[in-house]
Amino acid sequence: MTAMAGEIVHPDGRHELTPEADAALDTSPLHNVDLAPVPVAKRTWTTYNYIALWIGMAHNIPTWGLAAGLVLLGMAWYQAILTIMLANIIVLVPMLANSHAGTKYGIPYPVFARASFGVFGANLPALLRAGVACGWFGIQTWIGGTAIFTIVGALFGADSWWTTADKIQIGFGAAQPWTVWLSFAIFWALNILIIVRGMDAVRRFENWAAPFVLIVALVLLVGMTVKAGGFGPLLEDHGTVGWSLDKFWFGLFPPALMAMIAFWSTLSLNMPDFTRFGQGQRQQAWGQIIGLPTTMTIFPLIAVLVTSAATVVFPGEDKANLFNPVYLVGLMNDGSAIGVIVVLLSLVTLGVATLSVNVAANIVSPSYDFSNAWPKRISFRTGGLITGVIGILLQPWNLYNDPNSYIFTWLGTYGGATGAIAGVLIADYWLVRNTNLRLADLYKPNGVYRYASGWNWRAVVALLVGIVMAIGGSYSAVVDGVKQGPFPADGILPFLKSPFAFADYSWVVGLVVSFVLYWALTRFVPATETAPVAESVTQPI
Repeated sequence: MTAMAGEIVHPDGRHELTPEADAALDTSPLHNVDLAPVPVAKRTWTTYNYIALWIGMAHNIPTWGLAAGLVLLGMAWYQAILTIMLANIIVLVPMLANSHAGTKYGIPYPVFARASFGVFGANLPALLRAGVACGWFGIQTWIGGTAIFTIVGALFGADSWWTTADKIQIGFGAAQPWTVWLSFAIFWALNILIIVRGMDAVRRFENWAAPFVLIVALVLLVGMTVKAGGFGPLLEDHGTVGWSLDKFWFGLFPPALMAMIAFWSTLSLNMPDFTRFGQGQRQQAWGQIIGLPTTMTIFPLIAVLVTSAATVVFPGEDKANLFNPVYLVGLMNDGSAIGVIVVLLSLVTLGVATLSVNVAANIVSPSYDFSNAWPKRISFRTGGLITGVIGILLQPWNLYNDPNSYIFTWLGTYGGATGAIAGVLIADYWLVRNTNLRLADLYKPNGVYRYASGWNWRAVVALLVGIVMAIGGSYSAVVDGVKQGPFPADGILPFLKSPFAFADYSWVVGLVVSFVLYWALTRFVPATETAPVAESVTQPI
């Protein structure tokens, strides 16, 4: 081991603070026990932990419905699976690039962002990320609540007091039985219960949930296929867009690919929240390489195969409904004891799957992000409670109601913003600093990452320009004279819609523009406050 400036550098390249340096930061307003670097002795996550994390996050109801949304919009099932697979291979690259810092220095995402945005400016990308996570938390919690409602309905019967309860309208949207709102509240509480128990509880839960969900999904596939006598007719459906240049390659494919990338683009930012606990770079990298693209391809494929068989088992049902696993499982209750058991097992699995992704993907990150905004007053657990409250206030029952808006408006728009953040982080860490950070200074208000009053204007400018270029041309298609979304038909900024169509490639545009602009600004207008670009004593791992 090598000691330098209050840091201990281990032979594998991982850094930690000396006990004296760590204790000296206790009085800093930028430091608390949740944001502090994880000591190397406590970095215990193995390759399996990261594989299980991704299996647990990928096996959820929105993932099940990803291929469904693309098929309903005109793709063949194999085009949908290809698009999803390619998107997850692409998003894995920035994910691994940002994960490196978490493992090397034991720091979470908002602390990592302090190096490029400044110790106070890091709150900008952190809170942008937190806002997206709060929206996703609400959506997943609403889905989990509907699963609980259906589970209890299967127990009591279709005409029971539970399913026919009086309807109440809360906020916007249709009125729902009060038992639906109760189910939503119960599932919300389960999420919060896990997060207040800390990150070790998250690890243990993901280890258990991942194989359970996968096994039940495969059992559902086998059972439905046997009952249908084959995979069903959906596999013979070649969609409506074909492989033509205008309808597929320059039509549906680009925005669909960006939307699929956006699905996990937020995790490409905050994976340091998890890799800070890794035993080494090899463990976290291989865990993610094995865990992400494979599961995100296989699970939607299982969904397609199950739905295809279901069209035979349940003739006359709308295909869109059969792509909804909660609705599909409800159809399997034929009133017999076995039928009830199958429904309960399947819906419990859906609940576990939704809880698994919600805790890991949508509560951990904003918990750190909100803690970063006020470290001495907001702990990791308090940040989780804030996430839960905001998730309700966003009224998620209105966000997850239309595949066109869900894929192209919600996913596509925030994907451009997260791409721009990733561009700044990657350019700063890999090009400007050659992966070298001064660990203690990330927690000092007047350290080398103070820039101008705690803000690095270069990062802010690169971020804002990247976001504008990525989503400024966002538009809503017009079908039969009816606009299919909230954006102007000619785009928010028409010159970015035509002839460039930047919004169709929003995530890539945001990442590339912010990456290049940040590097250029740092290269030609350097910040004298910034830490040295490369320190010979420390080698990247």
